[in-house]
Amino acid sequence: MLEPSPRRRRRASRVGWTVLFFCLVLALDQWSKHWMLHGYDLPDKQSVALMPGLNFTMVWNHAITFGMLGGAGSAGRIIFSVVALFIVVLLGLWAARTPRPWVAGALGAIMGGAVGNVIDRLQFGAVVDFVHLHAYGWSWPVFNLADAAIDCGVAVLIIDNLLDRDRG
Repeated sequence: MLEPSPRRRRRASRVGWTVLFFCLVLALDQWSKHWMLHGYDLPDKQSVALMPGLNFTMVWNHAITFGMLGGAGSAGRIIFSVVALFIVVLLGLWAARTPRPWVAGALGAIMGGAVGNVIDRLQFGAVVDFVHLHAYGWSWPVFNLADAAIDCGVAVLIIDNLLDRDRG
């Protein structure tokens, strides 16, 4: 049998990071939402203070990030889902071509978070959000693990881009 070339092994490794982070984020996101809805029964409790500055608060997000474009009505869930899945495909193409494993992992995390939120939209008509951070009269919009993974993945991409510019 022929040995795969070093280039193919590196590409397979990067794709592996993408798939690993995609699956990890998607599984944790869906498990946490299922537990909040059916195990912890957050819809009945509405909001539970865990510690100063951190609550579990039940929010059905019918819009996109931070409640933007919430007036799209019932067609919004289909429109947002199709756009998100199109972006996931583009990110997958990027992940297959990137030479950096951390970028491949970040893209996998973003893709996993996006698919997790699409599953919610298609299943419930809205995204299940439940993490509420607040302090000193300030309140961050309620979010979920998929949103956090997307934000962290984007942060890695921004940092990678900034570091790459410094090298050039």
